[in-house]
Amino acid sequence: MTLEQLPGWALDLLAGERVARLGFVDENDLPRVLPVTFALAGGAIWSAIDDKPKRTPEPARVRMLRRRPEAALCVDVYSDDWDALAWVQLLGTVEWLPIEGGSEGLEALAAKYAPYAERTPPGPLMRLAVERAYCWRASGSPRARTFRHTPPSS
Repeated sequence: MTLEQLPGWALDLLAGERVARLGFVDENDLPRVLPVTFALAGGAIWSAIDDKPKRTPEPARVRMLRRRPEAALCVDVYSDDWDALAWVQLLGTVEWLPIEGGSEGLEALAAKYAPYAERTPPGPLMRLAVERAYCWRASGSPRARTFRHTPPSS
């Protein structure tokens, strides 16, 4: 399946969820997974390197994904009500663009996340060109259509 072939509920999940997990391989070809902010725009997934403190001028994920650009992005909903479980997984190739080279991605990120609207991240921008898309959700529950995080009751 392609990104364009995802059902509406899966596109809604991509639009509404705040955090995704980005999977890739490191310099030793070992798996890595990081939480990332993301937005869908122009048929691709975008993320940005922001100005939170980093250990090196070029973050490890940039270096690793430049070396081997294959990546997976997973967006999911968990609930103790297992009828509400859902996930979308997107597989593709990453390219890194300077902040001024990805205006549609930056606009989508700024529309979704207030900190990006208030202060442009230094970048670079990550563009995941989606080559394959997978999705799953539990069926039979109207809640499976609602993708808003609800904290557990105490």
